[in-house]
Amino acid sequence: VQLVESGGGLVQPGGSLRLSCVASGLTVSSSTMRWYRQAPGKERDWVATITADGDTTYYPDSVKGRFTVSRDTGKNTLYLQMNALKPEDTAVYTCNSLLSGSWGQGTQVTVSS
Repeated sequence: VQLVESGGGLVQPGGSLRLSCVASGLTVSSSTMRWYRQAPGKERDWVATITADGDTTYYPDSVKGRFTVSRDTGKNTLYLQMNALKPEDTAVYTCNSLLSGSWGQGTQVTVSS
């Protein structure tokens, strides 16, 4: 199983980014999928969950209303749309498959003016 994230970068506060996580070796529709993030010197934090059936999503209060997790089963890809970004959103973002326990290598998101 391999998960490969992309889409990170430098964005100004208030801006938007969309992260992608391409899966191989499993189908995103077979597993609950999650996004996490880790800022320098901090613990890894959960950011979003989408259930295997795609019907339900969950977010912590810190990102609720700003972040949206989704997937494209045809492309076997998980997404994280991030709007109204804040400097405290700066971190390495990683996707995870609950079924396989696999993790991607992460993509850096930096929110700064």
